[in-house]
Amino acid sequence: MQIEYRDDPNPGNEALNALWAIAWNATSPQRDFSSILSRSLAHVGAFSGSKLIGFVNVAWDGGIHAFILDTCVDPGFRRQGIATGLVERAKILARERGAEWLHVDFEPHLTHFYRRTGFVPTDAGLVRLRDSDLC
Repeated sequence: MQIEYRDDPNPGNEALNALWAIAWNATSPQRDFSSILSRSLAHVGAFSGSKLIGFVNVAWDGGIHAFILDTCVDPGFRRQGIATGLVERAKILARERGAEWLHVDFEPHLTHFYRRTGFVPTDAGLVRLRDSDLC
């Protein structure tokens, strides 16, 4: 099986929502990704033929800091290095587009994955601005 990585693809809301539903086991309402992606520093899609099977977004602060968000892969394609390929391509694009630092937040079970892709531990803070049932 050939996996193609595409920089800044426009797979459309239908494909992104379908990937989100299966990758995150989400039943949330359909999202419009156009405003999110239009402000991103970069995003990378992984495709098997014409099917979107993986995605990562690189948000940024408009300066030297960029942020990996929403790395996801269709469960039927996991454990094949696709997420690693997405993150590695995102690192290259962020560097080429002027970022000096690339940040990522993740759940504890993903620590090994992100350490393997070069991320080191840092201290950080987080505050919830909305209750999850209000979002």
